[in-house]
Amino acid sequence: MLKRLDAPVPCGGAKLASGARRVKLSAVNLLFVGDIVGEPGRHGLRMLLPGLRQKFQIDMVIANGENSAGGAGITVNTAAEILAAGVNIITTGDHVWDQKEVTLALQTEARLLRPFNYPAGVVGQGSTVWWSDGQPPVAVLNLQGRTFMPPLENPFLCARAEVARLRQLAKIIFVDMHAEATSEKIALARMLDGQVSAVIGTHTHVQTADERIFPGGTAYLTDAGFTGPRDSVLGREIEPVIRRFCTNTPQKFGVAGGPIHLQGAVVRIDPESGRALSIERVSEPLS
Repeated sequence: MLKRLDAPVPCGGAKLASGARRVKLSAVNLLFVGDIVGEPGRHGLRMLLPGLRQKFQIDMVIANGENSAGGAGITVNTAAEILAAGVNIITTGDHVWDQKEVTLALQTEARLLRPFNYPAGVVGQGSTVWWSDGQPPVAVLNLQGRTFMPPLENPFLCARAEVARLRQLAKIIFVDMHAEATSEKIALARMLDGQVSAVIGTHTHVQTADERIFPGGTAYLTDAGFTGPRDSVLGREIEPVIRRFCTNTPQKFGVAGGPIHLQGAVVRIDPESGRALSIERVSEPLS
C-alpha cells in the first residue's frame, strides 16, 4: 500500500501494554532491479523475478524503468506491466520524458517516480513511502546527477532536505542516484552515509563490482547494471552503434535481441536502525 507523503503517517505504531514483550522485526530484504530495457527487459523481469523473490526471500522490489518502452522512456502500459510483474516502486532518470504519455502516467500512477531534483511544479513526484502489511515503511528517493547530464537542481542540496524529511516517516530509505559520473554517485552516497539505508546508481547500464557498506551503515553500488539483452551495447543493437562511432552519422539504435539477463542488487536491512546488513550483486540469466 502506498501512502501519500502529505497525509498523516503513523510512526512507531501503538504503545506496548505494561510488561508486554517487544517483538523484534525481521530484516527487510530489498531487491533493486537495474534499468529495464525495452520488451526484452520486461520479459526478463516477468520470467526471473518470481525465482529471485523466492531465492532471496524478497520483501520489496524497486526497479528503474526509464528505458522500458522501446528502449527509451516509459508509458502507462509499460509501467503497468512492470508493476504487474511484482515491482512495488518504479524509478526513472533523464529518459523519463522520451514518451509523450509519461505525463499521464506520472499523474495517475503514484508508484512511478521521476527524479526529485526537477524544479517545483514539474508533474510527478520524486519520492514516496511504501507500506506493506507486516513490514516497516520504506521510503524511496529518486535523484538525477548533473555531471555530463541535463542541468537540474543540485541533487546534493535536494537530497539533504528530502532525506531529513523522509527520516521522520521511515527508518529505511533507498536512493536511486541516476548519474553518469562515478564520482558524483560516490560523493552523494558518502554524504548520506548513516542517513539512508542504500544508495545504488543507475544510468550507465554497466554493473560495477564495488558493492560495500559504508561506516555509517549505508549500502552502496555505483551502478546496478541493466535488465535486457546481454549481447548488445547497453541493450541496443551492436552494429548501428558501431556505425555511429565510425561515421559520426545518425543511426537508429534498436533494442537488441538474444539472451537476456536481469541485473541489480539485494540489500538486507535492519528495520530497527535502517542500517544495511549486507549487499549482494545480482546478474541472473534467462535460460
